[in-house]
Amino acid sequence: MIDFSLTDEQKQLQALARDFTRNEIIPVASEYDQKEEMPWGVVEQAFEVGLLNTSIPEHAGGLGLGMTEEVIIGEELAYGCMGIYTILMASELGITPIIVGGTEQQQRRFLSPLLEKPSLAAFALSEPNNGSDAAAMNTTAVLEGDEWVINGTKMWISNGGVAEITVVFATVDKSLGHRGTVAIVVPKDAPGQSYNKIRHKMGQRASLTAELVFENVRVPRENVLGGVGDGFKIAMKTLDKTRVPVAAGSVGIARRALEESVRYAKERAAFGRPIADFQAIQFKLAEMLMGIETGRLMALKAAWLVDQGLPHSTESAIAKAYCSEMAFRAATEAIQVHGGYGYVGEYPVEKLLRDVKLNMIYEGTNEIQRVVIARNLLK
Repeated sequence: MIDFSLTDEQKQLQALARDFTRNEIIPVASEYDQKEEMPWGVVEQAFEVGLLNTSIPEHAGGLGLGMTEEVIIGEELAYGCMGIYTILMASELGITPIIVGGTEQQQRRFLSPLLEKPSLAAFALSEPNNGSDAAAMNTTAVLEGDEWVINGTKMWISNGGVAEITVVFATVDKSLGHRGTVAIVVPKDAPGQSYNKIRHKMGQRASLTAELVFENVRVPRENVLGGVGDGFKIAMKTLDKTRVPVAAGSVGIARRALEESVRYAKERAAFGRPIADFQAIQFKLAEMLMGIETGRLMALKAAWLVDQGLPHSTESAIAKAYCSEMAFRAATEAIQVHGGYGYVGEYPVEKLLRDVKLNMIYEGTNEIQRVVIARNLLK
């Protein structure tokens, strides 16, 4: 039996996230976008109401919410600001490799402290010279006695430098390719780390994106997730899951674009009547809704597969690519509906376009998503 209804718990989470977005995110979204600063106060409020680090398992003291719940919450938060949502989503991204590749003891050790105060996690895979070619990383990890010694540079790291823990992917032997990779949990207080904030981003300016530099950073041997050769596999399994919340965020952006466009089209008059009366505008609105409804269903299907423990690589890639491109079109059309006003910051639609562009790039570019889809199709 197919049932498209939400459970009572899911409806409560949706309402909580919607109220949080209305009260805490929307009022400050433009301010932090302009200042290019992370709204730590919003993070603290998210922690207080239970919307931060929701995927931490119950055995580690967390809520242990599933991917379906993450999708429901994510759509609501991204409706308010994709940049602020990325802060929370990137923390889930940093948590996921510990869930995917860590033991229960490691999960309790690394994740339980994140529940004691407003805390973030980070995921450090990309480097200055290898974005999509993740297996060609240059960051090294050398085992010296009971410690891993890490050297290298990571790039485009969300929450980089402010996260309490960062999962760093490195190589022990570059000649082995992905078979020589490791995933290591690095605490914020480990000496030898530094970060440089990346400024002047096109969008998602409320989220902190950083370059991370590791100079002889030492962490205990037991901080490695799995073993040598497992790093790349853990990274890919992580991204297969976390692409789904990106899709959900894109749906939220598209929904905001549609609702802003409907509101404006009813108010704006041309040739003696509201522009909503013109078929050219109506077609744009109809296309937006078609994309939102189909995108949401694809995101939920991918989330359901994750929660059922079923293969989901193809569906996650489809959801991420389709929803981000759909939302980009919706934001573009929203600007068209608003005309000249859509091009300036007086209305929120220009920010939607700037923000959603990143959804087509991070967590695997949409070109990489098509590679994933095609490879799975041709197996």
